[in-house]
Amino acid sequence: MSNFLYGANVHANGVRQHYLRYGGTRADRDPIILLPGITSPAITWGFVGEQLGRAFDVYILDIRGRGLSEASTSLDYSLDAQAEDATAAAKALGLPSYAIVGHSMGARIAIRAARNHPSGLTRVVLIDPPVSGPGRRPYPANLAWYVDSMAAARSGAGIDAMRNFCPTWTDEQLRLRAEWLHTCDERAMLESFAGFHTDDIHADLPHVAVPARLILAARGDVVTDADVVEIKALRPGIEVTRVPDAGHMIPWDNEPGFYRAFEAFLGARVD
Repeated sequence: MSNFLYGANVHANGVRQHYLRYGGTRADRDPIILLPGITSPAITWGFVGEQLGRAFDVYILDIRGRGLSEASTSLDYSLDAQAEDATAAAKALGLPSYAIVGHSMGARIAIRAARNHPSGLTRVVLIDPPVSGPGRRPYPANLAWYVDSMAAARSGAGIDAMRNFCPTWTDEQLRLRAEWLHTCDERAMLESFAGFHTDDIHADLPHVAVPARLILAARGDVVTDADVVEIKALRPGIEVTRVPDAGHMIPWDNEPGFYRAFEAFLGARVD
């Protein structure tokens, strides 16, 4: 039986934000606001919402400029605006307390949001956040990969074309990406990608006062062991776990391992 409840919009931080809700209210556990990555509309994380929704009330946001949320030629796509969106959405949804779970760009948004000590935020889960920034090594992804795949989606490309960009994904995953990738605004992506190299999340980490858990891919070099040492020094007490047999898109590569990595950090196990 599906845990999907509905999709809806909320006006928060001056923009229309679209979200998908899974699970439903649970008095004994904080709701989750899930923030996807740079070119991942909320619907592409629906399978995660289904699983998390077995134990939690889950709201997956379309980050501004993605999916069905507001986009325009003049919209502010900065990290600060995205962080304010997340906390404003929680307030508009009437959530007195909540956790933020963010993947990649969404994890950077979660860090910036937590730095501002918003009322109601109880904990954050940071899933393989890019640790690039001023004076640091670049994010290990090719910008052309994003530009070209988005252009292909805008032209109506199907799963065969998407397979050129994501060769290990299933047909179902590729079909969903082909259907929704065109909803990602190119300027939003470009500004977020640039922000990976100009926004200093390391300066934010010492100000993250809520409990934090870092879930990392075992493969790839988005977050290295040396990066973990630095993060632990900047945010003492942060919990860290790596998911075996997984690259940056962790739940796509090892879905069971991804859920196990949460353990009971959010108040209940989800595996």
